[in-house]
Amino acid sequence: MRNVMKAATIESKFPLLAVEHDCIISKDADITVAFRVNLPELFTVTNVEYEAIHSAWAKAIKVLPDYSIIHKQDWFVKETCKPETDKEDMSFLSRSFERHFNERPYLNHSCFLFLTKTTKERMRMQSNFSSLCRGNIISKEVNRDTATRFLEAVGQFERIVNDSGFITLTRLTSDEITGTENEPGLVEKYFALSLDDTTCLEDMELGADGLRIGDKKVCLHTISDVEDLPGTVGTDMRYEKLSTDRSDCRLSFAAPVGLLLSCDHVYNQYIFLDDSAENLRKFEKSARNMQSLSRYSRGNQINKEWVDKYLNEAHSFGLTSVRAHFNVMAWSNDTEQLKHIRNDVGSQLALMECKPRHNTVDAATLYWAAMPGNAADFPSEESFYTFVEPALCFFTEETN
Repeated sequence: MRNVMKAATIESKFPLLAVEHDCIISKDADITVAFRVNLPELFTVTNVEYEAIHSAWAKAIKVLPDYSIIHKQDWFVKETCKPETDKEDMSFLSRSFERHFNERPYLNHSCFLFLTKTTKERMRMQSNFSSLCRGNIISKEVNRDTATRFLEAVGQFERIVNDSGFITLTRLTSDEITGTENEPGLVEKYFALSLDDTTCLEDMELGADGLRIGDKKVCLHTISDVEDLPGTVGTDMRYEKLSTDRSDCRLSFAAPVGLLLSCDHVYNQYIFLDDSAENLRKFEKSARNMQSLSRYSRGNQINKEWVDKYLNEAHSFGLTSVRAHFNVMAWSNDTEQLKHIRNDVGSQLALMECKPRHNTVDAATLYWAAMPGNAADFPSEESFYTFVEPALCFFTEETN
């Protein structure tokens, strides 16, 4: 007898329950507030301004409660320029200028931010407990007071970022998230990997052969381990191509996987706010265990020194212990072109002095977790411990 594999429907595995009062509610009662983010223009931001933007993000994140997730999602999609030549009062030069750029390809950038309130148990879940392969049990921590406090904190977060003067957050409405009869919503666009207004739901293959959405074959590179990180990070970097001895051209530290990566891709940036004090206590215990086992293995002694450095940083400067993860999801219809794209993504990550890791094992789980409103489904083993300030250096901070 032949074993016939039955394909699951998206409806049966769909992790979101509803969108109410402009909030996304998951089947595990996680609450997500979505924003459209307007970033400053490329090559217009100075070193001091990058530091001010970084500082605004850091202040805003610190008002959010424990067990919150900050998920910033940057879309970079190739499009062709559509000139506006149908205006009546256009001069000859204006019309010629518009025609000059007709159908010229460019990388369109859209940025979204999702703030999610989840629970302690959900934050610790691993990839084998994703909503792709289990039922739903609601935690006791979910109640009206928790939701109210979180929404108040989100209001403060929005005010702090908007008051910085560099970034503008605009709250997405329920219709923009779910769509209407005439226009698709953000969730629908994500499932088609397209920001077009004429998206349609396509079949997905989340299997061992890789990730496929309709005709689009997806490759995923992750930064999910401390060993993959560079020795130092900064708010910005010098862009050598346009810099001279007398003038500095600055870009954000993560720009190589943003606008400088010229292929269709989504750059996901996550910061997970656990209970910082509990994290530090766990590291203290781990350091003591390593100390007692140091005579059996030199590795234990070295790891103990690294943990001590982390704890000393946290206590000396009052830093918040968080987890972070970053990934680049690129796609193409052509298998041969995808090989070139995979190399391009790897080389751009290497420009940031990160170790490029092409992830095939957790690709489906990471794609599922990056769905708007589903960040709480993120597999915890794919994140690494750091502090808020270094994690924010991996945020892209400019648009085209």
